[in-house]
Amino acid sequence: MTPRRRALLLLALALLLGALAAASVQRRELALARALGPSVQVLVTRAAVPAGATPAAAQPVLRALPQRYAPPDAVADAARLAGTRAAVALPAGSILTAAVLRRPGGDPQAAVGPGERVAEVVAHGDPRAVVPGARVDVLVTRQGDGSRAGTTTLALEDVEVLDAHAAPADASADGAAAGARVVADLRVRVRDAVYLAAAQAFASDLRLLARAPGDRGGDDAGLAVDERLR
Repeated sequence: MTPRRRALLLLALALLLGALAAASVQRRELALARALGPSVQVLVTRAAVPAGATPAAAQPVLRALPQRYAPPDAVADAARLAGTRAAVALPAGSILTAAVLRRPGGDPQAAVGPGERVAEVVAHGDPRAVVPGARVDVLVTRQGDGSRAGTTTLALEDVEVLDAHAAPADASADGAAAGARVVADLRVRVRDAVYLAAAQAFASDLRLLARAPGDRGGDDAGLAVDERLR
């Protein structure tokens, strides 16, 4: 075989292999597209949005996302952002959803999803820190009854505050019962809502501790200290 024919044969083989590879890639892309399904448009934040800030100020952009991975309440129309504020701090690149948007004076009940409830509690807490969009830990104090010591327990961690305002001052309160109090609507699971209702009725004190912005960690739920500080 002459060098010219050998070169032509190698070129033809390279073209054939390239065509087969391109066809294989195309088949894989089509299979992946069928598996992912149709895409939808969602609004994504360009910059971080602090809790309580207006998401529209961050100039969110539309991005295509496979429908199966898009949140069911994802926002695609920028007009829906008018008059809303972020309920929680949103990092850059966050998908805007109805669950993270609040309208001043809106109904907190509209913010809960399946398996969630709005639990209203009256508790000790700083009205300047326990505000809509904040996240709090819930402390529950039980008095001793002679057979057992009184305890304070970290009952719930990282609970979202949907709405809050300062509670009226209780003129009869004194000692440990004195201090600032708030009325707060908390987004919780059903079992936690039942627990909070019982704690409100039977515990001697509830206290809400505001978490630092962005602090979502913690595995100390259930930590308890008794009246002997043990």
